[in-house]
Amino acid sequence: MAFYKHYSFDLWLTLIKSNPAFKQERTQYFYQKFNTKHKSIAEVAVIFRQVDLMVNAINEKTGKNVDADEMYLMVIGMINDYDFNFHDIDLDQLYIEMEALIFMYMPLLYCSDCLDVLAKIKESDKSSTNILSNTGFIKGKTLKKVVKHLEIDQFIDFQLYSDEVRMSKPNAGFFQLMLDTIDRTRHPGLLLKEVIHVGDNPHADVRGAEAMGINSMLINSNHLSISNLLYDTV
Repeated sequence: MAFYKHYSFDLWLTLIKSNPAFKQERTQYFYQKFNTKHKSIAEVAVIFRQVDLMVNAINEKTGKNVDADEMYLMVIGMINDYDFNFHDIDLDQLYIEMEALIFMYMPLLYCSDCLDVLAKIKESDKSSTNILSNTGFIKGKTLKKVVKHLEIDQFIDFQLYSDEVRMSKPNAGFFQLMLDTIDRTRHPGLLLKEVIHVGDNPHADVRGAEAMGINSMLINSNHLSISNLLYDTV
């Protein structure tokens, strides 16, 4: 049963989560290939985490987007104490190999209820849905393939990723793009109170949505799960 006319969803830690084996294999790859300073595996793993956290904070602060290619170069620079010739790196080939790892160790559905809840929202055909996601080491073009593989796409009307539009949540422009992309022939006269954005991040998801005047729901990082959507009301 759907209570809103349009549901917007974050992706990471809302609908999907990382496969632990992927991060292990990615760390191993950089440890072996870009490690002139002989850092330990543990040190390389810490660097990945540091870059991930730093870029997330930058993107949320500026509302812009640091791309995956730039993030990988940051990691390589830090592994090598900022003494590395970036001219020797084929970024296209590097990402091809990272994407191959992603497909080998696919992200997982965040919980067993995810698909069931999405199906119930869509079953009446009265509500539309989207994914509105900040990206990091994994690009939007890859995430679309992941969403399809996990069979989430059948319940989603459109997907928006920060690296493809150069904006990150909580940027009001990113949320406005989502609102502008909703099919208004399907929802004529759509009101902001009839839209909800769901995610795990109190700042990027909840405050970003509320600043736009739409509803929000924080899940997974608190005591609520996605199934609570089925009991929420406008």
